[in-house]
Amino acid sequence: MRSGSYAVAAGVAVYAAILLLHGNLGFSVGLISDYYFQVLMLAAINIIVTIGLNLINGFAGQFSIGQAGFMAVGAYVTAMLATLVVPISNLAVATQVVSFMAIILAAGSMAGLVGYLVGLPSLRLKGDYLAIVTLAFGEVVRSIIRASDEISAAMGSLGLTRLAAYIEGVGGPRGFGGFPQLADIVIGPVRIPTLFTFIFLTVIASIVLARNLVYSSYGRAWVSVRGNELAAEIMGVDSTRAKVLAFVLSGFLAGIAGGYFAFVIRFLHPDSFSFLKSIEYLIFLYAGGAASLSGSIIAAGSLTLLPELLRMAGFDQWRLVVYPLLLIIIMLWRPSGLMGDREFKFLQNPWLRDRKCFLN
Repeated sequence: MRSGSYAVAAGVAVYAAILLLHGNLGFSVGLISDYYFQVLMLAAINIIVTIGLNLINGFAGQFSIGQAGFMAVGAYVTAMLATLVVPISNLAVATQVVSFMAIILAAGSMAGLVGYLVGLPSLRLKGDYLAIVTLAFGEVVRSIIRASDEISAAMGSLGLTRLAAYIEGVGGPRGFGGFPQLADIVIGPVRIPTLFTFIFLTVIASIVLARNLVYSSYGRAWVSVRGNELAAEIMGVDSTRAKVLAFVLSGFLAGIAGGYFAFVIRFLHPDSFSFLKSIEYLIFLYAGGAASLSGSIIAAGSLTLLPELLRMAGFDQWRLVVYPLLLIIIMLWRPSGLMGDREFKFLQNPWLRDRKCFLN
């Protein structure tokens, strides 16, 4: 209980410190520029996606390479809703905040639904076969986005002009731009950045959700399936249901992260969601340690910030050398990742004294 209170206090302190250093609290500190503020938001987005991926690849023991596809679904659904269907740029601040929240949840739900439709048939596969299917899913999503002009023309020929206009707005290979900037909430000298606040709260919520699920009956089902699927089924665990649930939740978190990504970058292109993006999240996951939420937080956050830190230190031309070299050292020194299967104290279950008996 005490560790949880410390974690809440630490989260509030980190949030306030970032706003202070960015100059949002009425003081002209300005140590964090708008660019690095954006980098921090991208690091938080990567943490959300990596935690979702950990549910599938870490705790459920599957091997998915489709996170970029789920992100693309969330990003483009958010873009269409916020700019074409319900333009939020002309709304009052309070209405805009509520509308944005609803749009992000709708984008995550759509990605979760896609995760269910993809996961239900494909999770009958295992290992490399599942990886190939999920990789193909990501490329199919990207191909559909690229072909949006042709799809729009086909909808128009069928008389579905309004739907054709929405699909044409996706932009196809040209990209999707024109995103409005969310208005900040101003209270006297304090300026609360709406987008950053949403992202920060979502990171906290995703950590709490994943932690509670892992120590619930659903988490025990995932771990049992990971250990021995046949034995788990003999003991009454519905392995297909457990794996599909992990897939849906992972897609939901990736879809929400994709919606945030759209508003942080404010321009979408199909190439932003190539299979290399999915590989990037695999690196974050296994560098931090599969089946460790703490590892996902550390690796996704630090490896996102590392290239910028190297650039600030004057090693810009060495980034492509230092980054992979560091990953090689981690894999040689800690094959199970930085954290292995360990957790920070505030992420541990207080009712389980010996956590290894649960995870191993």
